[in-house]
Amino acid sequence: MKKACSPKFNVFNRQRKTPVPLGRLQHFLEKLARRLLGDSDSVVFSVALVGKRRMRELNKKYRNRNYATDVLSFPAGGGDYLGDVVICTEIAREQARGSLLNELQVLSLHGLLHLLGYDHEVDQGEMDHLESALRREFKLH
Repeated sequence: MKKACSPKFNVFNRQRKTPVPLGRLQHFLEKLARRLLGDSDSVVFSVALVGKRRMRELNKKYRNRNYATDVLSFPAGGGDYLGDVVICTEIAREQARGSLLNELQVLSLHGLLHLLGYDHEVDQGEMDHLESALRREFKLH
């Protein structure tokens, strides 16, 4: 009997300012990845947690916007590796309506949907609809 595999991902905490419940975030990412990607035994995406300064640098370099934002996605463009989601923990903490963990989960979901090819700026609400349904499913607010 073949053992079921979970999709793989990496989480990198590249900041020190905001304490992050990494274990609980990783548990959520495992459930989310399994829900969206099915069973896979290869690394499929990474999540990097960064501070405002680094997020501002990335946003300026890749989107020509000179401010920090909450989440950026960098699709890999094919193959088994989907790409990277980068989350600014300071902004996540500032805009959290509930817990920081909930906000990190919401931003991870949003970023992973972008890695899967969804784009709320051009898809006539398809991504927003799916994201809302998944937020209800995972009890995120």
